[in-house]
Amino acid sequence: MSGPALPRFVLHDHAAKHHHFDLRIEHDGVLKSWAVPKGLPENPGDRRLAIAVEDHDLSYAGFEGTIPEGEYGAGRVSIADAGTAEVLAWGEERIEVILSGRRFLGKYLLVRFRKAGEKEWLVMKAKA
Repeated sequence: MSGPALPRFVLHDHAAKHHHFDLRIEHDGVLKSWAVPKGLPENPGDRRLAIAVEDHDLSYAGFEGTIPEGEYGAGRVSIADAGTAEVLAWGEERIEVILSGRRFLGKYLLVRFRKAGEKEWLVMKAKA
């Protein structure tokens, strides 16, 4: 007998006006989302800026295509990685998840970076 399905995550490669990646993690019925200018860190201890953006509908997890010019986020969107996200902790200041994707595997932390602003977080891969 299996339990409930784990939440999903997707990392979109977003070739917009400013190329970046969008990390989206399923939580509370939506995809919580962050723009990550330099992509997810692959090495433990590396930190990257992650800027909170609006929540997305769960259906957006599978989206690939072009957002038309003139619309918010205009540009090409492709899936760089996707899989499950086991949530270990989800708080206002810190989020801990275990990502199980094709490329990104392991424990990741998102920590609010209030010195930089209200929407800024740091994302890092935890040491094994």
